Amino acid sequence: MAASEFHPAEQETTGDGLAARILKAIETVLGLGAALVLAVLLFMVLVTVCMRYFFAAGFIGAEDLGIWLHVLLIALGAPLSFNSALAMRLDVFVKMMPERLHPATQVAADVFTVLSGLILSFGGSEIMTMLGGVSPTLGVPEWIRFGFLGAGGALILIVLLLQRIAEGQLWPVLLSVAVGAALYAGIPLVSIELDWPPSIALGLIAAVGLVLAAPLPHAFLAAAYVVIAFGSSLPEPAIVSSTVTGISKFLLLAIPFFLLAGGLLTASGVANQLVRFAAAMVGHRRAGLAQTTLLTSVLFSGASGSSVANAAFGASTFQPELVRHGYPPAKAAAIIAATSVLDNVIPPSIAFLILATATNLSVGSLLVGGFFAGGLMAICLAVAIHLTVRDQAPLPRASAAQRWQSAVQAIPAFGLGVIVVVGIRIGIVTTTEAAALAAFYTFLLGIGARLGVFSLYAAFRQAAVEAAAIGLLIGTAGPFAFLLAVDDVSGLISHLTMALGGSALAVILLSNIILLVVGLVLDIGAAILLFGPILLPAAVSAGIDPIHFGVIIVVNLMIHGLTPPLGMLIFVVSGVTRIPASALFRAVVPYLLALLVSLAILCAWAIIF
Repeated sequence: MAASEFHPAEQETTGDGLAARILKAIETVLGLGAALVLAVLLFMVLVTVCMRYFFAAGFIGAEDLGIWLHVLLIALGAPLSFNSALAMRLDVFVKMMPERLHPATQVAADVFTVLSGLILSFGGSEIMTMLGGVSPTLGVPEWIRFGFLGAGGALILIVLLLQRIAEGQLWPVLLSVAVGAALYAGIPLVSIELDWPPSIALGLIAAVGLVLAAPLPHAFLAAAYVVIAFGSSLPEPAIVSSTVTGISKFLLLAIPFFLLAGGLLTASGVANQLVRFAAAMVGHRRAGLAQTTLLTSVLFSGASGSSVANAAFGASTFQPELVRHGYPPAKAAAIIAATSVLDNVIPPSIAFLILATATNLSVGSLLVGGFFAGGLMAICLAVAIHLTVRDQAPLPRASAAQRWQSAVQAIPAFGLGVIVVVGIRIGIVTTTEAAALAAFYTFLLGIGARLGVFSLYAAFRQAAVEAAAIGLLIGTAGPFAFLLAVDDVSGLISHLTMALGGSALAVILLSNIILLVVGLVLDIGAAILLFGPILLPAAVSAGIDPIHFGVIIVVNLMIHGLTPPLGMLIFVVSGVTRIPASALFRAVVPYLLALLVSLAILCAWAIIF
């Protein structure tokens, strides 16, 4: 074909295909790198545990090395979460807009991502040039840790460009880059005088990002930068430094390990043994299969620590069986979504780990409180299922021999819960070490189940990407939380509770109202990081036990996994089952009310005792 005959449309298609191939190659390399870093982290923590307990020795700098590798894991995994549900986009408002506005909203949302990538890249570079010194334990320059996240910001920009070009949106993404770069360059030169404290502008800018369906961490980071024009006391290098500091905690290594344990438990088939055990115990009762779903969720909670993981597992495992036994599809999916709430309450719980990171509360005490709260929530759900499921036939009653056999087969899964909960509570191991032991235990189960190399790699990669998405959220919430603290939002809450009487009842009512509102639009992790430190001092001053109050925070926010517009668990189940989310939001109402009853009981207990 002559050059004059080569049409622009064909050239654009060729460019799209090339961009897609490059993007796939980059994602493959990043996936391999993230999985490898997670494997090295696991090996390092396990070796440290063995050295301490068997040889009364250890490695100098092991904890710092783990923290640095965790930052690297986030830098490699964060770009991979950009195109998935892990990006934490609130797209319900965009879907309500006329379709002709969707291209404009995507350009605007991408501006937040471009701005975030530039902040991490150039802010990280500025810190690298400013920061001197060498890590006393690792013997390497301190700037390397900040360089990891700076490189992660550049990778986010590259993935955004390639993704949009592969989708045939070259000019829209170039517009996003131009606007984002202009904002990045212009914000430090602008000064806007307002009577409002900077935190109000901060919240409004982040809210705009959420409405436009920008990734939640990107909305946080961009808002923290834009508010510099409104008098923020946090310059760009400090924003990046606060982000890195937020994820530089050894406790946070437990998150990828728990996610890995849950993934390997499912891949190895051990999770199915929990299903058979639950069916043998309660399947013969009224609404037996639904009660089996509930009991499986309770048992699976002791392994995964992730409600999203359990929702996906339950939707693929139980939904077809529930429908085959006569359950309406929407009701079956609603039961699965409602029971999945328990995974972030019953230990091990990633939500409690995040809360402990944000407030310095005892992880072990929070886990004990989670047992009580999770049991109460399970009882309330069991009653609701009993009352709402009437016509479906129960499963055949299992014989004593079948029950015994199913219990024996489920022992490997129960062993995981023992390692985690008993190890942490007795103090034999730290939370991070218990999570590493749990991951190694499930890895051995996977080897025993003859999982192939690809299946093991997929589990490591998935856990690494999920942990990176959570880690980036934790880090970017740091500057946001700092600016809220500077404007003394916590003091405002305390003054408001004093105006209402300052009693435990006033604090509980106000806190639940605040959490019920913010939980409608914020991911549970973000809500915990931002409002846990703000609400906890008021509760303590009112004489409420901080551990009990921490449990109330997590239970309150987990319930929002079932409420519109965010409803993460509803959307996960909807995505697996292909049932419209609107139908699930209606069907889940009875179970949502049951969970609210359990929350009310927990609150009454806190006030009375």
